[in-house]
Amino acid sequence: MSVTRIRRSRNRAELRKGYTTGACATAAAVAAVTQLLEPTKSTQIEILLPIGQRVSFDVSHLPVNDDLTAVASVIKDAGDDPDCTHGAEIIAKVTLTHSAGIHFFAGEGVATVTLPGLELNVGEPAINPVPRQMICSHLLPLLAEHDWDGADVTISIPGGEELAKQTIGQRLGLIGGLSILGTRGTVHPYSTSAYAASVRQGVEVAKRQGLSQLILTTGSRTEKQAMILHPQLADIAFIQVGDFMGVGLRASVRKGIARVELVLMIGKLCKLVCGTMMTHVTGRAVDFAAIAHCLDGTDAEFTEKVSQANTGRHLLSLLPVKLFPDFYQNLCLKAAQNCAAYSHHKLPVRVRLIDYDGATLALANYGDI
Repeated sequence: MSVTRIRRSRNRAELRKGYTTGACATAAAVAAVTQLLEPTKSTQIEILLPIGQRVSFDVSHLPVNDDLTAVASVIKDAGDDPDCTHGAEIIAKVTLTHSAGIHFFAGEGVATVTLPGLELNVGEPAINPVPRQMICSHLLPLLAEHDWDGADVTISIPGGEELAKQTIGQRLGLIGGLSILGTRGTVHPYSTSAYAASVRQGVEVAKRQGLSQLILTTGSRTEKQAMILHPQLADIAFIQVGDFMGVGLRASVRKGIARVELVLMIGKLCKLVCGTMMTHVTGRAVDFAAIAHCLDGTDAEFTEKVSQANTGRHLLSLLPVKLFPDFYQNLCLKAAQNCAAYSHHKLPVRVRLIDYDGATLALANYGDI
């Protein structure tokens, strides 16, 4: 993400909500069609969000030399969410037609779908179903009032192709820019539901491409190393699940993935060993006393050291891998067992622990991997 405007001292409850690209595109489209049908100099447009809330957007009207076409734009406000599209201009060009319904097109910076597995067909502009419904529900009544059957709506985001490099869209087959997203209309700061949805979407696209093995990673460093370890796999096989390991595992089961490998560093591994599938640092603390049980008979001095560890990194310094390889192997095995149990034992799991330089420290399988 390119925009981070949140001071760490702010309380989570104080964080300001924003609006989705879908809500912004809807407001821009309504402004454009209103300019055609009910010419106005108003710089504000009110729309109804999917959650039933009415909100107003500041809009700009752009000049067009065509009596049947109007263009308007909205500057996206993502609130306090570190969204790369915050401040982006969402532009809607609307052309009146006598062809029934609303027909959508991808303008500059809006992606086109090139792979199956998303909510849209291959070849469609990446304007998701809920934003499409929002635009239709606002435009069609206006068009009917003025005896027009439909309209062509083109959504653009100048600079969207460059912004898309900060997302996983290209890996999902979204080429040429960003998606127009949103199911609620509002953006919640650090939205967990949005991230979880992106993990599920990644699994769905991989499955639709015929992949039977997925590599779940926790971030860019683990993914980079995983790609080095598995050069034979397509990029789409690698899914950054972040803190949502459980979401990735259960999505893999639902989609019939044959096996998964988790590539982790020590901190996330310790969470999984304790059975925590939502591994955010602010979540449940690691129970290092439980971790110590994986020492499997090592003397009381080392057990006590592990029980008193503060972090995963601290654990590595207390018990170097070269001196305690079986311990880290046991950690991987315990994590793999917990992941398999969370997946209702329907998914063989391999867990790989890597260090901060990417070297594999330990590896364990559970199930017929």
